[in-house]
Amino acid sequence: MASTRKRLGDLLIESGLLTDEQLMSTLKDKPRDQRLGDALLQRGYITEQQLIEVLEFQLGIPHVNLFRYPFDPKLFNVVPKGLAKQKMIVPLKRDGDKLFVAMADPMDYNTIEDLRLSTGFHIETAIASKDDIVRTITRYYDDELFDDIVFDEPEPQAEQQQEELVDNDSPIVRLVNQIISSAVSMKASDIHIDPQEHQVVIRFRVDGKLHTERVLPKHMQSMLIARIKIMGNLNITESRIPQDGRIKITIDFRPIDLRLSTLPTVFGEKVVMRILDLSSSLNDLAKLGFGPTNLKRFLEEIEKPNGIILISGPTGSGKSSTLYAALNRLNDEDVNIITIEDPVEYQLEGINQIQVNNNVGLSFATGLRSILRQDPDIVMVGEIRDKETVEIAIRASLTGHLVLSTIHTNDSVASISRLLDMGVEPFLLTASLNAIVAQRLIRRVCRDCGTRQPATQREQEIFAKRGMTIEAVNRGAGCPACNMTGYRGRIAIHEVLLINAEMREAINNNMSPSVMREIAERSATIFLIDDGLEKVKQGITTTEEVLRVALIE
Repeated sequence: MASTRKRLGDLLIESGLLTDEQLMSTLKDKPRDQRLGDALLQRGYITEQQLIEVLEFQLGIPHVNLFRYPFDPKLFNVVPKGLAKQKMIVPLKRDGDKLFVAMADPMDYNTIEDLRLSTGFHIETAIASKDDIVRTITRYYDDELFDDIVFDEPEPQAEQQQEELVDNDSPIVRLVNQIISSAVSMKASDIHIDPQEHQVVIRFRVDGKLHTERVLPKHMQSMLIARIKIMGNLNITESRIPQDGRIKITIDFRPIDLRLSTLPTVFGEKVVMRILDLSSSLNDLAKLGFGPTNLKRFLEEIEKPNGIILISGPTGSGKSSTLYAALNRLNDEDVNIITIEDPVEYQLEGINQIQVNNNVGLSFATGLRSILRQDPDIVMVGEIRDKETVEIAIRASLTGHLVLSTIHTNDSVASISRLLDMGVEPFLLTASLNAIVAQRLIRRVCRDCGTRQPATQREQEIFAKRGMTIEAVNRGAGCPACNMTGYRGRIAIHEVLLINAEMREAINNNMSPSVMREIAERSATIFLIDDGLEKVKQGITTTEEVLRVALIE
């Protein structure tokens, strides 16, 4: 008697990974040609690892972990790189006339048949995650590229160098493309090229942490940096002063924007490329990590007709993403939104964006003056850096405009002190300032290897100090999906300070930051530490991550 195979949705519900409501809403909204598994992944209801485990049970096809798999390098010649990338397959091993391959979709029978015809082997399949396969292709197929050039003859002739820097098939061009592609596949936010005395170190920042990706010989430094400069339209003959540029590139059919910065150091020019993935820019405020109370307060503030809303935090704390998400929500055909930024990170449809250019005298202050003559409803200033900019922003808010901006301070109360230090009159500040949002990014516990553990004595003390209790916390053991770190992805924690009547009085009377903090506490402000600890209780992050970015009083 033939056994009936259970449907994927039923298996996910039985294993407690999915609710009936989530399944029904996904089935209702997904396009007809999209597979259920892909639709669930897209909505974030399940992780790829969870899907693989259920498919393994449903299909009876084994799951393989590629993180430390003993690959046979000869097999990479059997399956070409183009086919491996296009079809998401990696050759594992050969046994007689059988070729074992790992696939992201082991039900893709057309690819299996194409492989059988092109290789002459009988194909046996296993399931692996897409991220695992992409990492493997990047690591093993592209290692051959490094074999070609790392031990190449040092310093080619000048004419030959010029040709190599623009020839798409030259090793140095392929090397730079591979570095960028590898960083994008690992979801890195920055690529650092660090020249040292005897070598060049390539580092990626993934989830806020830098790690060394590759080490290249010193003789490749000048060619590598010259190629990157050509891509960013920088002056390749100038290496004594810092330069800034922009690179637009398409990787795997996705538009990627790179902000490029060079800096002269004693061992040569250091290059940092900030990766802006235009296809994955967050445009939904609800997905940024705001708690229910903070989200409600923030939405009420951005929907006011005038006033200033500031977002504070250090570099790399996600301030721009929050601003863009707010603008995206406010963006409507009946409002005129103008921004002035340095640089314009994401281009938004229907919004007029201005790029600061100090070389021609277009600073934040001069640009903001001109914006006010353009009949705007909402103005976004990339950053408040000086007294002149903040005074024009105040004038704009007092004449009926909503002004959104960022400021580099540690928390919301410190932003008030910083504005007063700039020389702003307290009465002008209280008349215009509506709210200050402090923000930090913390790493999420990996959903695949996260396990509940009893809270330590120290954790219980930290929670008790903030009037909270904790019994168990979520911690990641480390798995291939998170590169053995226990964390995967990031989420923001927030502190939304509303400038109420009591706070305005404190600012006008030049009260100390500690008094302002007490007022904020009486107004039921959720501080960064409290928002972070709440996310620890929900199992999203760890206490260590919260304490890394927020101070406990």
